[in-house]
Amino acid sequence: MTTSADASPAAPRGRSSESGSTPVLDVVIPVYNEENDLAGCVRRLHAHLTDAVPYPFRITIADNASTDHTLAIAHRLAADLPEVAVCHLDEKGRGRALNAVWSASDAQVLAYLDVDMSTDLAALLPLVAPLISGHSDLAIGSRLARGARVVRGPKREFVSRCYNLILRGTLAARFSDAQCGFKAIRADVARRLLPLVEDTGWFFDTELLVLAQRTGLRIHEVPVDWIDDPASSVKIVATAAADLKGVARMLKAFTTGTLPLREIRAQLGRAPISVSAPGVPPRLATQLVRFAAIGVTSTLAYLALFLLLRLGMGAQAANFVALAVTAVANTAANRRFTFGVRGRKDAGRHQFEGLIVFGLGLALTSGSLALLNGYTGASRVAEPVVLVLANLVATLLRFLLLRNWVFRKNR
Repeated sequence: MTTSADASPAAPRGRSSESGSTPVLDVVIPVYNEENDLAGCVRRLHAHLTDAVPYPFRITIADNASTDHTLAIAHRLAADLPEVAVCHLDEKGRGRALNAVWSASDAQVLAYLDVDMSTDLAALLPLVAPLISGHSDLAIGSRLARGARVVRGPKREFVSRCYNLILRGTLAARFSDAQCGFKAIRADVARRLLPLVEDTGWFFDTELLVLAQRTGLRIHEVPVDWIDDPASSVKIVATAAADLKGVARMLKAFTTGTLPLREIRAQLGRAPISVSAPGVPPRLATQLVRFAAIGVTSTLAYLALFLLLRLGMGAQAANFVALAVTAVANTAANRRFTFGVRGRKDAGRHQFEGLIVFGLGLALTSGSLALLNGYTGASRVAEPVVLVLANLVATLLRFLLLRNWVFRKNR
């Protein structure tokens, strides 16, 4: 990482500053090839901070290895506006940029916003004020909180809500919007958490928030007015895939206990916030999300195993082996993650009863197909329809039996 010569902190001007003072607020704008939007964004933000924020501030442009004229424009802005600094990184990654700038900043409160300015700046002061006062540790702008006003397409709306639902079901997240590009954190908290954050891309936000929640920190949510940028360069599919990998990595870390959360809580003087107390099964909504996620994973594993086995054995044999293996893995995964049962006690009984439940579902689907084939007036088009309906009923039956029989507490 290199910092430009004209990026040294300067005392903000006007009523929001004192001569030679250290900035209270450092707002970072991560950019990559944003030569068209950068100048307008920075000048608009600078004017808003000067007029509306009664604290010394700095605006730091974090250039992520841009290949156009973004860096040159950033240097010109820093020359024109003493409150603007420039930080250049040789590698891409929003998380990498935020980690680098926040780790080196001397401000009390660290914030960031996206260069597209999708979020109304009127929410900036409500975002940082609880952190400056010491009431909260982190603050996030939320497009899903009550009172938020959002304009965006149905695709992004669907992806965003599904992602946050997955976070609630897998990582027990209690915040409403992980990926809104409008967040702030106290510097003392950042110094403790940033060394634990591994992601350098878009999952950085989620990882930071989950770690904050697990260490007992207070997360303040601000409903925002947000208008989607149709020219956004974010690749939804690639970002979603990377985020899901991040979720799996964090699940593994929490399961194995490799993160020093207890030490961080002690350093920050926070009491632990229980996310999943031992012996207490997750709530119904969480169970449904986890059950569905495990079901999708099991189906994909079954298909892959079936195709592999089919190379060396018949269809029926390959189907039986693939179903048996994935059924055992499915029961084990649901036992641990969906219904919160840990340890080896009753594991054998759970597997045996899980196979019974699996057999009932298989009998339901096979029986429905047999009845259909026995009806002379049935057409081939009806087969997939009947199978889909039967599988839906079988899945519901499987969930109810696992929840109320196999893994029922104090049977």
